[in-house]
Amino acid sequence: MSSDARSGPDLQEMYHASGPWIGQTLYVAAYLGLADLLGEEPMGIGEIAKATDSDEDALYRFCRALTALGMLAEHPGKSFTLKEPGKALAQDAPDGFRDGVLLQSGAVFRAWAGVIHTVKTGRPAFDEAFGMDYFEFLAAHPEEARVFNRAMGATMPAAIAALQRYEFEDCHTVVDVGGGDGRLMASVLARHPELLGLLQDLPETVAQAEANLAGAGVTDRCTLVGQSFFDTVAPGGDVYVLSRVLHDWNDDNALKVLRKVRAAMPSHGRLILVETVLRPTEGDVRSVLGDLLMLVVLGGKERTENEWTELLAAAGFTIRRILDDPGMATTRGHSVIEAVAG
Repeated sequence: MSSDARSGPDLQEMYHASGPWIGQTLYVAAYLGLADLLGEEPMGIGEIAKATDSDEDALYRFCRALTALGMLAEHPGKSFTLKEPGKALAQDAPDGFRDGVLLQSGAVFRAWAGVIHTVKTGRPAFDEAFGMDYFEFLAAHPEEARVFNRAMGATMPAAIAALQRYEFEDCHTVVDVGGGDGRLMASVLARHPELLGLLQDLPETVAQAEANLAGAGVTDRCTLVGQSFFDTVAPGGDVYVLSRVLHDWNDDNALKVLRKVRAAMPSHGRLILVETVLRPTEGDVRSVLGDLLMLVVLGGKERTENEWTELLAAAGFTIRRILDDPGMATTRGHSVIEAVAG
């Protein structure tokens, strides 16, 4: 066998070790709240089944699998305790892993069963499976929306870390378009006390941002605008920030958003994107699989540098620079793209 044939990940081993059944086994633990129920004292499977309203034999077999995965420890009498790795699935675990598992293994997982529809048509399998797009689904299912918002919130530190590499020099007002729960804006205003902010998102989302802005002590420097960025983008900013917004959308919809920003932005303004920039590397598994997630569920995409350049040019922007984090330890592959009119 040639060295080329042996290079790269062993896909068969990865599949057998990390097939979808592992994710769904973790989903059982997350959904039932096993990490919050179990502790250091062994609990019998009968008691666990009663507490979680589960079938005892089926639950035992899942707990046995979770033991093999290192999440639980089994003791005599079919009893179990929680091991350190299993604590990541606790409701109050700091990295939001539980919400990520709930998000990826629920409706999103069911959409992946129709992945051939996406390959054949280029359209999201989620829409085909549920008869509506993902954001319509979230609007119709409040609990799914809460899980989505918590899971997205858990990834916010990476975007915040990425944007900390950018200095807002010669800037008076920052507009965060699609600003979500306000944590990104709060971090910018806290780090730059000379700045004013404006956060725009859907009305129900803007309402969630108030607490985070208040917690950072920057409420008096930030205006909230509850309006879809597909309708209009608030004018008056020197810098417009879109953090992890455009990868949700295909090129046509992303272009609509960018043109709204361009129309609102003054001639001296700057556009800042916090997004993944796909690089030509065989080792960037996270980014290329994230691109597939965008495609199958949302119809969106992660983009290469050339694709970002072309998309921004079509909206009247020129990329001035891209700030990367080579280590990606804290930013999880997020880059900062600075663009100007022209």
